[in-house]
Amino acid sequence: MPLNLHQTGPAIALLATGAVAVTASFWIPLDYDGSMGARVFPLISAGVLILLGGLMLRPVKADEEAEASHAGIPAGPLMLLALVVFYLWLIGKLGYLISTGLVTPVALWLFGIRNPAGLAVAALTAPFTFHLIFFEALGVFPPYGAWFDLLDLIGG
Repeated sequence: MPLNLHQTGPAIALLATGAVAVTASFWIPLDYDGSMGARVFPLISAGVLILLGGLMLRPVKADEEAEASHAGIPAGPLMLLALVVFYLWLIGKLGYLISTGLVTPVALWLFGIRNPAGLAVAALTAPFTFHLIFFEALGVFPPYGAWFDLLDLIGG
């Protein structure tokens, strides 16, 4: 069975991104006690990217190939990529908490979540949950905003 040509490019991109991320994660210093520390999550994430890229390279059946040949490039991944670029820019300007609160509901909407109450709850809880996990529990330094940062007001 042939490979799905519409999945080969994204699969190679995932494999390459995962490989670069694995390499880059080894530049993150070990904790003071020599443990992996902040390096763990980037390594796990990079491994997942490599796994997903490998899964996308599976052979396809004839009916799947015929269906995919009419698909073209879906708008969802391009919109998600644009959102990621905007998010990274926004973090530099408004800091982590506000940026994550603004982008989370948009990302969830792109993945099909349409409940307004759920999107509102996610906008409020996701930034603080991630802040507690990464910046408080793991001791990673949060990115601060150049224009304004909510952490300045709440003493983070």
